[in-house]
Amino acid sequence: MKNSLNPRHKLWRRIVAQRHLQTMALLGVVWMFIFNYIPMYGIIIAFKEFNIVKSISEAPWVGLTHFREFLADDNFGNVMRNTLGISLIKLFIGFPLPIIFALFLNEIRSIRYKKAIQTISYLPHFLSWVVLGGILATWLADVGIVNHVLMALNVIDQPITYLAEPKHFWTIIITSDIWKELGWSAIIYLAAIAGVSPEMYEAATIDGAGRFQKMWFVTLPSIKSTISILFILAVSGVLNSNFDQILVLRNSLNDSSSNVIDYYVYQTGLLSGRYSYSAAIGLFKSVIALILLLIANQVSKKINDTSLF
Repeated sequence: MKNSLNPRHKLWRRIVAQRHLQTMALLGVVWMFIFNYIPMYGIIIAFKEFNIVKSISEAPWVGLTHFREFLADDNFGNVMRNTLGISLIKLFIGFPLPIIFALFLNEIRSIRYKKAIQTISYLPHFLSWVVLGGILATWLADVGIVNHVLMALNVIDQPITYLAEPKHFWTIIITSDIWKELGWSAIIYLAAIAGVSPEMYEAATIDGAGRFQKMWFVTLPSIKSTISILFILAVSGVLNSNFDQILVLRNSLNDSSSNVIDYYVYQTGLLSGRYSYSAAIGLFKSVIALILLLIANQVSKKINDTSLF
């Protein structure tokens, strides 16, 4: 009996010794429960005809009506094309770039030069899309700096209003997102690289490996698990199109290229008052994200034995 109680006593003593840290963790759990789990009750309005003047429990059940309505909506094809197009290009171009940036940044030997590059690359992340959207709108206007530079280089003959033309919207969205998040996204890879044993680099040097060979044969394999975990999370968020960025840069002229799921939910839910319909779209998006997460996790587990669970 005494031996069976020892683990419990040890656990309790550890909790008491770490009471300050445990309290901080408990506050985080309470916050998550209140703001992430309790609101999940509202998901049921996706299966009801919710009216804002009545409670959720009073709303009549309509089953999968709103889901079928979304799949049959004239906007479904355009919304999915824009969402998947923007997100997949961001994934395949924007995901590898922070890794490459971190690899090259790690090779810089001058501490001062390295810190300067880090500061410059991190800075855009701390600016909101409202600020960056205003900057981009000014730069991309017909009298903006982009048109002046391109005309001076004889690349174009006359100014282009980029944000007014749908064909340029995807390029602007993807490029500006990479510019804003490149440096910040590289931080976790730099942290993983810092954990690589120096002895591995010394052994590679003895074997005659150059810098690029060390990056390819030492650094990348050493941070493979980190890359895999972040890639799984990136795949699960493929239907996320950065609502703040879209909302700031879109307008009625580029609507055909900027109408993504997140904005469509905002438009139908908050602007049109179709709360049940927008909740159904949001739930549809969440289910697809969960499926993608499970698939990516299973594939990663089989390929390189790394997974979230």
